[in-house]
This record gives sequence, structure tokens and C-alpha cells, in this order.
Amino acid sequence: MTSQLNASLSTRLPGGKNTTAERLLVAASELMIERSSIEVSLSDIAQKSGVNAALVKYHFGNKDGLLLALLARDAATEMTQLEYLLAQPITPTAKLRLHIAGIIRAYHQFPYMNRLIHYLLHESSAEAADEVSKFFVAPLLDFHRRLLAHGIKAGEFRDIDPVLFYTSLIGACDHLFFGRHAMSRASGVGPVTDEVCRQYIRHMEALICTGMLTTGAEKTAAVP
Repeated sequence: MTSQLNASLSTRLPGGKNTTAERLLVAASELMIERSSIEVSLSDIAQKSGVNAALVKYHFGNKDGLLLALLARDAATEMTQLEYLLAQPITPTAKLRLHIAGIIRAYHQFPYMNRLIHYLLHESSAEAADEVSKFFVAPLLDFHRRLLAHGIKAGEFRDIDPVLFYTSLIGACDHLFFGRHAMSRASGVGPVTDEVCRQYIRHMEALICTGMLTTGAEKTAAVP
């Protein structure tokens, strides 16, 4: 499995990109969005991409290697945006609001992301779980630590545990998408549309900020 992971990692590194591998990733992404499922076959991916299915093994080792590379590609984009956000000359509260909205929109843009995370962390190999932890969980948790420390130092946030914050925010965002099928059976709610996404952003901003901000912080930290 190690060689398979190495193959997938080289695909997501700047110097390791190649057109064929990228076509396979794009095809897998499009199929998962179209079908609202990560259950797509290698033959389907090959047909969608116009690439021979045998090249999946060459570039990624196997299907799990391809799925890992796809998640790594999408996660890399999000992590770059987090660093950009942290460097902006705005208040910690403004950054918190933008982060909440950004996480929800990322899950909405890549609706298969949460399912891939669950699958690779819990149903694939230990090596795949380690990789997901390295390129997704650890960087996101580190961002939360730094953002919270910034907000606490500025006097805008209460003393919040980063692990509990991560669990609250990512868990709430994850369940909107991962648990939507169960909720639709229980309450008749529909799919996650753009409007549902906007409503959830407002809901999560109010829910989290109300519990986190110190007195008066919200008044002085409005997003321009």
C-alpha cells in the first residue's frame, strides 16, 4: 500500500502533476457529483475520462489511491485559502465568520468530500487514514489553534479548546451533508441547495459566534 500512497501523493505535488492523472481525478470528481455517491467504478472513471483503466494502477496504484489523491487535491486548495485568510489584516472575528462560510461552501462545492473523508479514515487502510490526517485533519486543526489564539489575545474570543471547536464546527458542517439522507427520511427535507447552504452559513455564524465572542466583540469586528 505504501507504493500506492506514494503514487497518489506525487499526483498532488506541484512537480508531480500530469495531464492523464488529472483527467482521471476530474472524471472521478464529476461522476461523484453527478451520482451523489463515491461508489463509482474504475471502468466508469476510465470511460468518463477517455483514459485506459489500466492507467489508474500506473498513476495511483488502485481505486483507493485515486480517491486519496482526489481528496488531497481538493484539500490542498482549501488549506492554501486558510493560510491566505489567516494573513489578512482583519479582525479574528471577521476571519472566524469567513472561515465558517468557507468550510460550508467547500463541502457544498465538493459534496463527495465528507464521504471520502469518512471512507478513507474508517473503511480503507491505516496508511490512507494516516495520510488524510496529515493533509486534512492536522492542518485544519492547526489553523483553528492559531485563529483561536489570535482571537483570545485580541480579547475577542473566550478561551476555547481548539479540539472542541474543530469537533463542533466540522461535525456540524459534515452532518449537514453526510446526514442529509437520514434527515430527508425523518423530516422530508430536500437536498442541500445553494439557498440551504446560505441559510446554514447564517445559522452556524450565529450559533458559534454567540457562544464564542466576548462582550462587545461582535460590534467591533463586522466583516466589511
